Amino acid sequence: MADGVAPHSLFDLTGKVACVTGASSGLGRRAAITLARAGACVVGLARRAAQLDDLQAELPDRIQQRACNVAELDALPSLAEQVSAMFGAPDIIVHAAGMNPRKPADETGVEDWNNTITLNLSVPFLLSQAFVPAMRAKGWGRIINFASLQSSRAFPNGIAYGASKGGVAQLTRAMAEAWSADGSNANAIGPGVFPTELTAAVFADEDRTARNAAQTCIGRNGTPEDMDGPLLFLASEASAYVTGQILMVDGGFTAK
Repeated sequence: MADGVAPHSLFDLTGKVACVTGASSGLGRRAAITLARAGACVVGLARRAAQLDDLQAELPDRIQQRACNVAELDALPSLAEQVSAMFGAPDIIVHAAGMNPRKPADETGVEDWNNTITLNLSVPFLLSQAFVPAMRAKGWGRIINFASLQSSRAFPNGIAYGASKGGVAQLTRAMAEAWSADGSNANAIGPGVFPTELTAAVFADEDRTARNAAQTCIGRNGTPEDMDGPLLFLASEASAYVTGQILMVDGGFTAK
């Protein structure tokens, strides 16, 4: 970056291509729209075709989509080729797809465990691995994983999810060590308590929602727009010298 560049241009994604998993709802959908509004061409991935159609309708010139199950690991190399055929190979990959079975440890079965680890931890590594060669060839890339409050704290009924998100924190550091020297920075966003499909049960409990808000330094739970700035920072030239980090976007929840 040359001296004298206007600060706002640090966040301009014009000419960049992004891929967002879990793009049909929640923070994944918000991420896809935010990146597109910042100038990127975006490919959204998720299982639900109707919701992806609605996403594409938001910015049809900049958003394409493909309905798929990213947890089908053997299909990821082919999926990476299909994504790259839309706008070109992605410069930015956002791993927002995730699941949380919310079961006590004694009731968490093999299927619960394997499905959670596959989607939350294996997919971010293997899909990124498929895109990294093109990032390396361009000398520029941004990998953005989704960590969690449970990356460092234990919550009730969260053993599989917590294990996967603890893994995401270390995966992010290992990705940075492996790929940042070639220009592909890897970081993670750690959302606090945000209203999404995964947290619907939490927000259905008014007392629990209030306790979560009180745990933050700011005094409220997150809203979708709270994610926009941190996401653009990690997806853009603004984070050129930032890699291997977990940026907690939690209103200070983990500070108390």
